[in-house]
Amino acid sequence: MESPITGFHLDEQSHWVAELSCGHIQHVRHQPPWIERPWVTHQAGRDSMLGFRLRCLKCERGEPRDAD
Repeated sequence: MESPITGFHLDEQSHWVAELSCGHIQHVRHQPPWIERPWVTHQAGRDSMLGFRLRCLKCERGEPRDAD
């Protein structure tokens, strides 16, 4: 299942986390060469991804919403 990104926040380790409309959260790290997400490193890039749909494995597994 795919869910749109509604916002972002930093976790306790200063890693960016996408907030999804389904109520789940998902890390969106930029860790070259394994994960290429340069857009996450600056505000304009994150803003451009609002509404982008990410695959939500938690939804697919039927997990409850993440706590705030």
